Amino acid sequence: MLFVRSLLFSILFYGNLTLWLLACLPLLAVPPRYLFPVARAWARSNLWLLRTVVGMRVEWRGLGNIPKGGLLVAAKHQSAWETFALMTVFERPIFVLKQELIRLPLFGWFLQRIGMIPVDRSAGASALAGMARMAREKVQEGHQVIIFPEGTRRAPGAPPDYKTGVAFLYDSLKTPCLPVALNSGLFWPRQSFLRQPGTVVVSILPPLPAGIPRRQVIAELERRIETETNRLLEGAHPPDGDARRKA
Repeated sequence: MLFVRSLLFSILFYGNLTLWLLACLPLLAVPPRYLFPVARAWARSNLWLLRTVVGMRVEWRGLGNIPKGGLLVAAKHQSAWETFALMTVFERPIFVLKQELIRLPLFGWFLQRIGMIPVDRSAGASALAGMARMAREKVQEGHQVIIFPEGTRRAPGAPPDYKTGVAFLYDSLKTPCLPVALNSGLFWPRQSFLRQPGTVVVSILPPLPAGIPRRQVIAELERRIETETNRLLEGAHPPDGDARRKA
């Protein structure tokens, strides 16, 4: 039954994406700000499919920790799930993503039009400089720039591997950084076709203030995100009073 539900979800997921892309083609001509509500609606439709077909729900913790306006968001990356689910809780999210995605037909066009920040991971320091320049522009416009500090998906429980890019970006933006922990890899494994029923928990932690020395910020982000992620993997509950929302 799990295989059948996972297969049905995959068919509906990609079919749903294709329909949204085709139906929204005329929106490529409108200003990017009008695309954010559309992107959130698409993301919510994916969460609905997961809940209805697979039995996978989501619980958001710490929503009250999200400050208004532009900021940097550093999120744990275990699955493809967070690449769309995080769109539903941020007003104007901009993802830092690998350049190859921008080259995809249709989907890449929308990523580029909405202003996602592509990074050529083979370009070294020049890629970091370009990423920082684009991110500064987005934060000044009030966007939430979302980066996955480890650069790629990590299996639940795998040793952390935080890259210097997040510290470079934090130092360049001079803005608070919002850590996000999650356990999505338990339900949408990174190298598996199967989608597991259950509740993905996302914990949005209090933001780090601007101005922490670059050498310290990676260690602090790793400490906060990994500590909370491990608690989520073990099924621990957050302190009383955290804001929560289920979908």
